[in-house]
Amino acid sequence: MEPQQPSGYMQVGENRFREVVGFCYEDLQVGVVIEHRPGRTITEMDNVLMSMLSMNDSPLHIDAAFSAQGTWGKPLVSSLVTLSIVGGMAARSTSGRAIANLGWERIELPAPVFIGDTLYAESEITGKRLSKSRPGEGIAHCRTIGRKSSGEVVLSFDRSFLVPTRALDTHRAAGY
Repeated sequence: MEPQQPSGYMQVGENRFREVVGFCYEDLQVGVVIEHRPGRTITEMDNVLMSMLSMNDSPLHIDAAFSAQGTWGKPLVSSLVTLSIVGGMAARSTSGRAIANLGWERIELPAPVFIGDTLYAESEITGKRLSKSRPGEGIAHCRTIGRKSSGEVVLSFDRSFLVPTRALDTHRAAGY
């Protein structure tokens, strides 16, 4: 009996498999929900470093003594940090083969994130269509939700991205 090919991989030789990243246009199905793993526990380094990289030096995010006197009693993780981490968690599987990210809409932050919170994400494919101006490519839409390990929603957004059809996918030629 021949061994079954593991899901999420393509066979590239005898007893050799390569991890598959993302989807081509034809593989994206409206209504499918993708749970992104692994989750990510937010550290103080994440918050301070990414806040500084994005030039968001608000004391609300990086000054524990200042934050202790405020509403939360401790530093609040910057929304840019939360968006970057959840967006990154979603990108590998939803748009791992993307040609371009086309836009973000309806970014909402219904609950705070603090150092030590663990985040998980999921994305639902909400629409797709072939590009009218770029033959062999399609536009996909997804709704991504970021949650704390408790299940509390901390972030949601809609995103659109351009992906190749199988006929124009360059991943195999590039060794992916």
